[in-house]
Amino acid sequence: LTVTREFGAVPVLERSVEASESDTVMRVLEGSATIATRYGAGFVHAINGVEEAELGGDPYDWFFFVDGIESPIGAAEYELRGGERIWWDYRDWIASNHVPAVVGSWPAPFVGGYEGEKHPVAVVCDGGGPACARARAALTGAGVELAEEPGKSAIRVLVGPWARLRDDPAAALLEAGPEESGVYAEFERRGGAYLLVGLDQEGEPARDLGAEAGLVAATRRYEAPPTWVVTGGTDAAVGAAAELLGREHLRGRYAVATVAGEATPLPLEASR
Repeated sequence: LTVTREFGAVPVLERSVEASESDTVMRVLEGSATIATRYGAGFVHAINGVEEAELGGDPYDWFFFVDGIESPIGAAEYELRGGERIWWDYRDWIASNHVPAVVGSWPAPFVGGYEGEKHPVAVVCDGGGPACARARAALTGAGVELAEEPGKSAIRVLVGPWARLRDDPAAALLEAGPEESGVYAEFERRGGAYLLVGLDQEGEPARDLGAEAGLVAATRRYEAPPTWVVTGGTDAAVGAAAELLGREHLRGRYAVATVAGEATPLPLEASR
């Protein structure tokens, strides 16, 4: 169980919880934190005194993910089977009240699946070169058995330059902004190259990260399994992004960019 604020930037609580067979996400949270609920105890209003509010004119609320996937049902309804990674985060949702998938529960959802079902995992190499081998090694090192072909039920990890990945329907959600993809980054084409731009919590451009910046992010199209992208504007950027695959850089993050060898969590702070 992980509880954070500000897109994972501010830790609140992290602990392993022994849950019984009848436990739900709500019961596990109740046993570990002081909470207030609404709507028949089905909606979390506050955790440890931090409640839904409007701060600086922007709406803030509590959202939760299980195994890196935004839950399709309420916390009181979500029954646990064991081994899940539950993450509650208090954040600004003016840019997006729907973040379908995050990278911050690594190695979930690759290990153990999500929503009670295991899924095959496939690395789809689209011009990624050596970065594809790095991605495969990171996943197998985390205990993931990779499928040779990405069937319809597979969680895909797309590895390659953005100029190629952007043709994939799931990856293309990034070009529609955080409201559609849940990813606070975008690629801007300049002079024939794609440059990574980091967005702030309001979904506005905060910093040009450049063509050499890599990105690891997750999204989900409709009810299909989540899709991860390991990408960048150049081959070197894709390689740098692949180096981010692991607990050290991803846990507790919505998405991560790599700039000049440094892992940079997304979204960024507002530039103003």
